[in-house]
Amino acid sequence: MLGIALKVASVFVFVGMSAIIKSAEGVPVGQLVFFRSAFALMPVMIFLGVRRELIDGFKTTRLAGHILRGVMGTSGMFLIFFGLTRLPLPEATTIHYATPLFVVIFSAVFLHEKIRAFRWTAVLVGLVGVVIIMWPRLTVFSGGTEAMGPETLGALSAFTACAVAASAQLMVRTLVKTERSATVVIYFSIVSAAIGLMTIPFGWVPLGPAEFAILVGAGIAGGLGQILLTESYRHAEISTIAPFEYSSMVLSILVGLIVFGEIPTPEMLVGGTIVVLAGIFIIYREHMLGIDRTKSRKVSSPA
Repeated sequence: MLGIALKVASVFVFVGMSAIIKSAEGVPVGQLVFFRSAFALMPVMIFLGVRRELIDGFKTTRLAGHILRGVMGTSGMFLIFFGLTRLPLPEATTIHYATPLFVVIFSAVFLHEKIRAFRWTAVLVGLVGVVIIMWPRLTVFSGGTEAMGPETLGALSAFTACAVAASAQLMVRTLVKTERSATVVIYFSIVSAAIGLMTIPFGWVPLGPAEFAILVGAGIAGGLGQILLTESYRHAEISTIAPFEYSSMVLSILVGLIVFGEIPTPEMLVGGTIVVLAGIFIIYREHMLGIDRTKSRKVSSPA
């Protein structure tokens, strides 16, 4: 129950962070990325300091791997934030549910993992759900590239971000085999903040005290959400808490309606439901395969 509570708390914090990012109209994406990453380090550093793990968090033998993962993850963040600033919050949130679908695809293609028919079916159904969500925004198919508006670009950006984020997750899979989770978080935030800082020549805007405080809050929320998410894994299995990620759809609908006056479209509700069901099925299959692998190891053990 504690693991589930921490997971749900992380969802609330991340949706709040997304709402703050969305409300920052006129602020360049690179500037948003810098604030999200640089100030996310504050709660992470404090947390590790309290646990006396701060020094160990910087120790690594795979600096190049962290940098590569940081570049990939930051690219995804740029795309996500671009989509957030041009799409209704519920749509941007539900489109991002395609990330686990891409993880399955890339695991088969690049890691040569064996994916059975059940999971492939779930992936295809989930992608159909994403297309349903995006369809009202895809004016490029009805009017050509000249008809592409901000929402079309936002939808395509959010969808592309899913593929990039999935690639970054596969990199994390290899990193955590030898690196601490805290180390992965720290170096990602440092690389991401550095890349965001490099965008200053491309037109950062001056911020008033209120805007500055809001963006700092977004960064702190991002770091706090990461801590809550990591701690949730300490108290429950991933397969148990992962489905609660989809509570963000309900929360984003409420926030979008109350804060931004965004009414969810029928396509978003139908497509979102399809993607959520496909994602839950994939999580269930991963859980069952994990049990089967454990049983096989026990049977084959000399003991």
